[in-house]
Amino acid sequence: MTVHFVGAGPGAADLITVRGLRLIESAAVCLYAGAIVPRELLDAAPADARLVDTANLTLDEIVAEFETAHRAGHDVVRLHSGDTSFYSAIGEQTRRLDALGIDYDITPGVPAFAAAAATLGRELTLPGIGQTVVLTRVSNNSTAMPPGEDLATLGQSRALLVLHLAVRETDRVVEELAPIYGPDCPVAVVARASRPDELVVRGRLADLTALVRDNGIKAVAVIMIGRVLADNEPGFCESHLYSPTRERGR
Repeated sequence: MTVHFVGAGPGAADLITVRGLRLIESAAVCLYAGAIVPRELLDAAPADARLVDTANLTLDEIVAEFETAHRAGHDVVRLHSGDTSFYSAIGEQTRRLDALGIDYDITPGVPAFAAAAATLGRELTLPGIGQTVVLTRVSNNSTAMPPGEDLATLGQSRALLVLHLAVRETDRVVEELAPIYGPDCPVAVVARASRPDELVVRGRLADLTALVRDNGIKAVAVIMIGRVLADNEPGFCESHLYSPTRERGR
C-alpha cells in the first residue's frame, strides 16, 4: 500500500489538483484535517471508504491508522489543507513512515498565499519593486521560531512578508515591522481565501490591529506586508520577459 499525502488547497473544493482528486476517488482510507478540508472533497471518496477526521488525533493515533491500512493492503489518502510543502506537519509523519517501511508519495496543492494573491488581483513579484517573497509565521500557540527567523530579522530585506498564524499577534507585528517598513506600508489581510465567506481588508501597517479586530478576523487568514501591494508604486517597470529589446529565438 501507499500513503498519498495530498494538498487539498486553500478552501475551494475545485482548487485541488486533478491528480489529488483522482487519488481521493480511489482511496480506501482517507484521513483529513477536519473543519478545513472541504466536505465536497470527502464526498468524492468511494462510498465504502473509511473517512477519519484527524483534528483531535495525536500523531501516534494517525500513524496507527496508517499501520492498520498497511496491514490490510489499503491505500491511504492523507488530506492536508493548502500545500504540503510548508506548515503541513507531514515531515513528522513521513519520518514515522520511513521507520515503518511504508511507502508514501506527495501531491502538492494550491497554497493559501497564492489564493490570497489571486483574490487581491496581484502579482507578488513586480519588476523594480520587489522580487522576493518571505513566507513565515508568528510564534504563539505553536513551536518556537528558530534563532534568526524573528520578524525584525526577516524584515530587514523589506521584501514582501506573508504571515501565517499571525492575526492574534498584530500588535507585535506592527511593533517589530513598522520601524523597518514604515507605518504607511501597504498591508492586506485575506481570511478564508477562495471560500464563499472569503474576506479581504486592506490598509496601512500602522492600522493592522484595528483592521483585523474591526472585521472580526480570528483565524484562517494570511497577512501580507510590502510595497508590491501599493497602487501605482513608483519604480514599477515592465518585465524584460516580453521586452522588444530581449533577444529571442535561442
